[in-house]
Amino acid sequence: MSHPLDDLFIAFQTALAGRYSIDREIGRGGMGIVYLAREVDLDRPVAIKLLPPERALDDVVRERFLREARTAARLSHPNIIPIHAVDETGGFVYYVMAFVDGESLAQRVRTRGPLPASEGARLLREAAWALASAHAQGVVHRDVKPDNILIESASQRVLVADFGIAAALGDASGDGVSGTPEFMSPEQALGHELDARSDLYSLGATAFFAFSGRLPFEGSTPTEVLAKQVTEPAAPLGSLGVPVPRKVASLVDRCLAKDPAHRPASATALAEQLGVALEQRREVPVALRAFAKRNGRLDGGGTLLSAFGVLLASVSVSAFYGGWAGLGALVVGSTLLPFAALAAAARRLARLGFAHIDVAPAFQAEMDATREELAVEHAPEATRAERWLKPVVLASALTAAGSLSGLLVLLASGGPPGPWVRWLPQLLLGSWSTFILSGMGFLALLQRRRDVDTGFWAGVWNSRIGRAAWSLGRRLIRGPITESAITHRATELSLGMAAESLFHSLPRATREQLGDLPSVLHRLQDDAQQLRHHLDGLQDVLNDAGEGATAESYEPVRRDRDTLQAKLGETVAALETIRLNLLRLHAGSLSVAGLTTHIGLAADVSAEVERLLAAQDEVQRLLKQPE
Repeated sequence: MSHPLDDLFIAFQTALAGRYSIDREIGRGGMGIVYLAREVDLDRPVAIKLLPPERALDDVVRERFLREARTAARLSHPNIIPIHAVDETGGFVYYVMAFVDGESLAQRVRTRGPLPASEGARLLREAAWALASAHAQGVVHRDVKPDNILIESASQRVLVADFGIAAALGDASGDGVSGTPEFMSPEQALGHELDARSDLYSLGATAFFAFSGRLPFEGSTPTEVLAKQVTEPAAPLGSLGVPVPRKVASLVDRCLAKDPAHRPASATALAEQLGVALEQRREVPVALRAFAKRNGRLDGGGTLLSAFGVLLASVSVSAFYGGWAGLGALVVGSTLLPFAALAAAARRLARLGFAHIDVAPAFQAEMDATREELAVEHAPEATRAERWLKPVVLASALTAAGSLSGLLVLLASGGPPGPWVRWLPQLLLGSWSTFILSGMGFLALLQRRRDVDTGFWAGVWNSRIGRAAWSLGRRLIRGPITESAITHRATELSLGMAAESLFHSLPRATREQLGDLPSVLHRLQDDAQQLRHHLDGLQDVLNDAGEGATAESYEPVRRDRDTLQAKLGETVAALETIRLNLLRLHAGSLSVAGLTTHIGLAADVSAEVERLLAAQDEVQRLLKQPE
C-alpha cells in the first residue's frame, strides 16, 4: 500500500543517495517500514526494511535489531528471502532484502478466500522447509504469520521473511512479549524461553487461517487474545466444515497443541508429513476423472430414453407373442443394453491406455473430493429426518418382500384363497409404494453428506459385471492404443500391469507352462494395497500421538508398522522380480523353469502377507470388542 511522501521518506532517501533509489513505500507496521527501491550498483529491485526511527534511538533495540538481522542474513534457503545487506547510515538502521514480486499469504486469503486443500498443504510444506533450515542453524523466527509468508507470482514459490526481527524489536504486542498475538504460541505469550516448537504453533495458526479464513482466537484487545492463546484450546479444523483432508487437518490441530511436546517433533517432520498427505492425493488424469464423474455411469438422458424404449418394446412383444415373451424381452433388454453401454464406456477409456486397475482409484479420488466439498455445507452426522426414515425403509422393504412371498406361495400351491388373501395385493402395493417414497427421501438426505452415486458405480465397476464389461470393451478395440502416463498409479499396480502385459505377449504354449501367473500378480497387487492401507492406519496412530509416539507404550505400534513396511517392500520386490524375469524370458536369457521358481517364491510371499494381514485384522477385531 502506497503512502504520500513525507519528511521521513525524503530524509531516508537523502541518506541512501548513490546506493539505493527508493521508489515508494510498500508496507508499514510496528516492526518497521518497508520501501521498494533499486540497488544502484547492481541495478536490481530490492526491499528495504527500516527500523522505526523512534526505536532506533534506543541503543539496546538498535544493537539487537542489527544482530538479529545479521544472523538472518546468514540463512540461505530457496524458501527464505535472502538479506543482501544490514547497515546503519546517517542515523537510519535498516536491512536490504530481495524484492518478491507477489503477495503475502494474508493478502491471498483476504482477496480470494481460503486456500484449496492441495495448494494450502503445498504452501505450508514450503514454509516448514524454510523454518527447518533456520532451526537447524539455531534461528527461531518468533513471528510466523500470514503477513510474513510471501508467494511469488511467477512461480507460486513461498518465501518466509523477517526471521528474528520480532525478538529484536521486543514488546511488539504492547504486553511485554514480542510477536503478533493472534499467531503467538502459549509459551511466547507467557514470556517463556522459546524453541523451534513455538514457530510450529504459529505456523499451525497460520494454516488455520489459510484453510478457514478465520483466526484461531480473536478478541477486542491483544491481552484478551493472549489470554485465549494460553488457556483455551483451538477449535479442531475439521469441525469448521472446511474441505481439508483429515490428515492435513490433524497436522494443523497438532501444531496448535498447548503443550509443545504434543506438537510435531520438528519442522522437518511436519514438512514430511505434509508431503505424504500431498502424495496420497495424486492427480488423477482428466480421462479418469471424467469416467468417474460421468462416462462410467448410466444415469444420463440416454439411459432414460433406453429404459423407455425397452419398456415400449416389451409391451409390443407381449401384444404380439404373449406375456411370457414380453417378460423375456424386458429382462433381456434390461440386462444386455446396460451391459453393452458399460462395455462401450470401458472401450473408450481403454483406448486411451488405461486399465481396469485405474478405475477404482479414480472413483475413490472422486468420492474423497466430493466428501470434502459436502463437508463445507452439511454436517457429517445423519440428520433427524434421515434417522427416522431409515427404519421406515427397512420395515416397508420387509413387508413388501413378505407380501410378495405370500402371493407367490399361494399361486404355487393352487389352494383356495382364504379371506385374508384379498388383502395381500393391497398390502404389497402399499408397502412397495412406502418403500419407494421413503427410500427416495432417505437417499436424497444421505446424498447431502455422502456421494451415494459414486459409491454405487464404484461397486459396479469393481464387481464381476464391471470386470466383464471392461474385458469385452478391451477386446472390441480396433487400432492403436494411446500410451498413458502412469503417475497416478501406485508402484505395485504399474509393475503388475507391466508383468501381465509381458505374460500375455508370450506364445500360448509358454503361457500354459507358467500356469495361472496373472492370478499370482493380482494377489500380490491386492496384498500391497492392503499393506498400504494398514500402514496408513498405524502411521495415523503415531502421528496423533505426536511426541508421545516415542513412549514405550507405542512400541507395539511402531513394531507392527516396521513389520508391515518390510513386508510391503518384499511384496513389491516380488512383483519387480517377476517383471524382470519375464523380460529375460522374452530375450531368451531365462528358461521357463527358472521363472516358475520365482513364481513359486512370489506365491509364498503372498501367502505370508495374507497370514500377517489376517493376524492384524484379528487383533483389531479383539481390540474393538467390549470388555
